[in-house]
Amino acid sequence: MHIAAFVVAFAIFILGLWLFGLAFSITSLMGVTFVAGILCVALAMAIPFHLLRD
Repeated sequence: MHIAAFVVAFAIFILGLWLFGLAFSITSLMGVTFVAGILCVALAMAIPFHLLRD
């Protein structure tokens, strides 16, 4: 369970970083893409804090 949650959280974190970079290279919906990146990184940090604590 811990390994699967870590892999999912890490994938969401990488997706968030990719969205950060993508927001500066697209011409429309830059703000929405950047905010989506922030939310993905926040979710990726929340998964280990809440699900993986022992």
